[in-house]
Amino acid sequence: MKEEKVHINHPVLLTEKHDSISGLALFAQLVTELSSSTKTNDKLQSLVDYFATAPDADKVWVIAIFSGRRPRRAVNSRLMREWCAEITNYPSWLFDECYHSVGDLAETLALLLPETKEQDQINKSLSYYLETFISIEKQDEAIRKKFIVDSWNQMNRDERFVFNKLITGSFRIGVSQKTIVNALAKIVDLSSSVIAHRISGNWDPSTTSFNDLLSESASITDFSKPYPFYLAYALEEEPQNLGDPKGWQAEWKWDGIRGQLIKRNNELFVWSRGEELMTDKFPEYFILKDLLPDGVVIDGEIIPAVNGKPLPFSVLQTRIGRKNIGKKQLQEAPIAFFAYDLLEFHQQDFREKSLTVRRNKLEEIVQPLKNNAIQISQIINFNTWDELKEIRKGAREMNSEGIMLKRKDSNYKVGRKRGDWWKWKIDPLTIDCVMVYAQKGSGRRSNLYTDYTFAVKDGDNLVTFTKAYSGLTDKEFAQIDNFVKRNSLEKFGPVRTVKPELVFEIAFEGIAASNRHKSGVALRFPRMSRWRKDKSVDEINTLDDLKQMLNTYGK
Repeated sequence: MKEEKVHINHPVLLTEKHDSISGLALFAQLVTELSSSTKTNDKLQSLVDYFATAPDADKVWVIAIFSGRRPRRAVNSRLMREWCAEITNYPSWLFDECYHSVGDLAETLALLLPETKEQDQINKSLSYYLETFISIEKQDEAIRKKFIVDSWNQMNRDERFVFNKLITGSFRIGVSQKTIVNALAKIVDLSSSVIAHRISGNWDPSTTSFNDLLSESASITDFSKPYPFYLAYALEEEPQNLGDPKGWQAEWKWDGIRGQLIKRNNELFVWSRGEELMTDKFPEYFILKDLLPDGVVIDGEIIPAVNGKPLPFSVLQTRIGRKNIGKKQLQEAPIAFFAYDLLEFHQQDFREKSLTVRRNKLEEIVQPLKNNAIQISQIINFNTWDELKEIRKGAREMNSEGIMLKRKDSNYKVGRKRGDWWKWKIDPLTIDCVMVYAQKGSGRRSNLYTDYTFAVKDGDNLVTFTKAYSGLTDKEFAQIDNFVKRNSLEKFGPVRTVKPELVFEIAFEGIAASNRHKSGVALRFPRMSRWRKDKSVDEINTLDDLKQMLNTYGK
């Protein structure tokens, strides 16, 4: 076990590891170790060490936190800033300057609060703090203030940082659910696939014990529980390298929300890949409770469609986030479920069966229904890879992102695996533009300007049209950060206006009309594909070019 690691994201937060620490301090040590390493094996070992020594109640909460389950915020950011200002007597402008420099509220608070004397520190469990958050969420402000301030006064800096993070937002420590599952598999007597299934779904860490969740004898009483999704890697070579095309199934890669449709105990559940229970958001599916046999789980895509033809993703966006779905939305954005795979049939786990067997059974279930709410995703017939390459060229016209390739004898795995499933996406659209605004990033980039706003030409003016923060190397980000610091023109809080000199190629998957953007367009998945050092601002694209793209590819 390593004696000391430096927290790269937060270089001031250093902790020595002692076997005797427990509770929140042990969790703070875990966060420090996970944040300081870029190696999966190191992260895995840190998690194994934690799960082997932490209290069971804390282990359940760590599984929940790193899989997106945490209590709703008990305190908003404004109150936390006010209480910190009262303790430190710092003026608001100084707090703002510190916050803009650090780039993370949780860390700013941890750095500004006065050091706590060691004899005043009280180490409580992680579960104690999280369950207290739940109990005080709707209490008077005075009660919440007392708990937060008292807690700060009993913590060292590391503990304050993770305590604040539990309230303010995600940790961004680069730990996948697959890594969590692999760590748990080393300390419990269950396979990785079973663990991944157990920790998915709609369970409550405040009422679920570690034994209930992961003991060999634990029974699953949650009928809504989905299976972990099988995800594909991008195909980065010619498909001919995959071998005989007869061994592969090709489907369209639809642009929607990956989901699972579950019918168990005569109840219907719809889950997104992000483990959000979305049943009530899509009333079109309610009829399937009476049509589907009991004990089935179907993997597929939630997409808008009319008469079996998928509509653009922008249509689906009009439904996302709405609490109440009215007749107008049901008519203008009708939702269908395009079924890809069968994961469970008559309460039997079908994932270990071959894709061919699963697909045949799926067709037996879905095709007789003849209902617009669900349909089989089309298999693309082809004989050669060159033939499929020509078919792929028409993907964008079908509102598809490309083609999925699946080995016919493959079983349904957990997470992202190489070898059996590949996504062969169409080439993105691109446009050249100039950076006009910059803002510091978060996590390990909280001290660098890495979030940029871009503009195209409109006559003699520049019109902003998109933001992007990914696609470049660490070296390029460092060079651009240096440019921003030397060429800032104006300051608006954390945002800097910069000289319009740096030209970038922006890649994106789609373009749609938007009345929320000054340019009149919105891009799907924009990212920086190249820093065009070979081009000047005079050579960037124009607003007319964007509008022409909208006319050609608009959705």
